[in-house]
Amino acid sequence: MAEQERPPLIAVTGPTRGSHAPKFLVQLALRLAGARTALLTPTQPRPEVQEAADGVVITGGHDIDPVLYAAAPAVTPQSDPERDALDSAVIERALERGLPLLGICRGAQLLNVRLGGNLFQELRSRRKHTSNRWTIFPLKTLCIEPNTELQQLIGCDRARINSLHNQGIDQLGEGLVVAGRDLDGIVQAIEAPLHYWLRGVQWHPEFLLYNRGQRRLFSGLVEAARQHPSR
Repeated sequence: MAEQERPPLIAVTGPTRGSHAPKFLVQLALRLAGARTALLTPTQPRPEVQEAADGVVITGGHDIDPVLYAAAPAVTPQSDPERDALDSAVIERALERGLPLLGICRGAQLLNVRLGGNLFQELRSRRKHTSNRWTIFPLKTLCIEPNTELQQLIGCDRARINSLHNQGIDQLGEGLVVAGRDLDGIVQAIEAPLHYWLRGVQWHPEFLLYNRGQRRLFSGLVEAARQHPSR
């Protein structure tokens, strides 16, 4: 099979230890959409994969260290400096190459930070209409902004999502727009209209693969990788 006919290769970042279900489910979703996958971790950064990848998924995990957006810790962060370094490097290289990129939870937050934005370090005090409880079940409402790429991709104005995060996006990074919020107005999705398929979601779509709209987040990335001009 000729090289250009091979399925696109998607690099998936994750922690060295733990998060087995998210790492497995993200790769499963990508493979079902027709991609090859390769896992990158702080102990196995696999630079050759980073250079060969046709797309990138930055998965969830620990909080983002506030030092990355020049803020003093307002709460005690559960951060992972090695993971922050890996994901930052992968995001920067993907941006340089113009690769399609999906950031999930901390991945969306770090994408925002790498583009010059910052984060709320805690969300409990900002919630009035929704619970701060962590859950993989779709118990929260996503209000999708009209005329966004996310609306076209998911195909509706509202969706049910889960929530597994302490932090949230505050000021947007350069070139980013809000694509969705929850009922408290907290940013749940971002995208960059001037970039080639660049988006972040605050929830975990890998736990919602039974939903066609959630699967489209992965299949959309794979299709964008397949059609990337560098292939």
